[in-house]
Amino acid sequence: MSEFVLYNAPQSTCSQRVRFVLNAKKIPFEQHLLDLFSGDQLKPEYKAINPNAVVPALLHNGKIVLDSSVIIEYLDEVAPELASFTPVDPVDKAKMRWMMRYIDEIPAPAIRFPSYNLAFLPHFQKMSEEEFIALCESKPLRKEFLMSMGRTGFSQKEMEMATDKLLRTVVRMDEWITQSKGPWLMGKDLTLADIAVMPVIVRLEDINMDYLWKDRPQIARWLKNIQDHEAFKPTYYSGSLLTEKYPHLASLRANKNEN
Repeated sequence: MSEFVLYNAPQSTCSQRVRFVLNAKKIPFEQHLLDLFSGDQLKPEYKAINPNAVVPALLHNGKIVLDSSVIIEYLDEVAPELASFTPVDPVDKAKMRWMMRYIDEIPAPAIRFPSYNLAFLPHFQKMSEEEFIALCESKPLRKEFLMSMGRTGFSQKEMEMATDKLLRTVVRMDEWITQSKGPWLMGKDLTLADIAVMPVIVRLEDINMDYLWKDRPQIARWLKNIQDHEAFKPTYYSGSLLTEKYPHLASLRANKNEN
């Protein structure tokens, strides 16, 4: 077994955070890709690793590390010499962690609403009500979320609330970049806060919600900077974007680009 073993899924935004840090640090890792729709994360052998039945999960020399925010901080602690994304100054480090808590509280959950409605809902609609309820019951962390969505999707009100949270995040990021003088959230150095929010902004662009920053060019530049980072392409390998997996989303994006 490799020193680092990552259980993850291509389109999982939380997995993308961890893959980016591993790739940026050039840490060799063994990768186990889980098919979430097939229920790989619900199998006893995976739940023995992560009883919450979500991805990602990291094994380091056989020791389990869970939760994407915890994992990326852990990687920065155990391999700082390869590349560090945590400020040295304790005050700056605390500020970065405060930013990460905001990201985990506001945009990280909010991005699930448009993602599920646009990409995953057709899959659930093919299920019987009994199959869908059984699926919900099998999800330790996502049961209430899926039950709220149902097989008809989230309501307009719920979607508007999620969009508002995502817009507030874009505004907050723009403020952080302005205050720090950029190009990153905390200034000249890329930090874990940038990496934590990266999958949200990448997902928004992928599902045609980049209109949220049409009047905020700093966000577009921030996104271009992270897409130009050497760790981006190996992190977002083919099949990692929703439009690469779901043809109906790719068609919507193509139509938008033609107009």
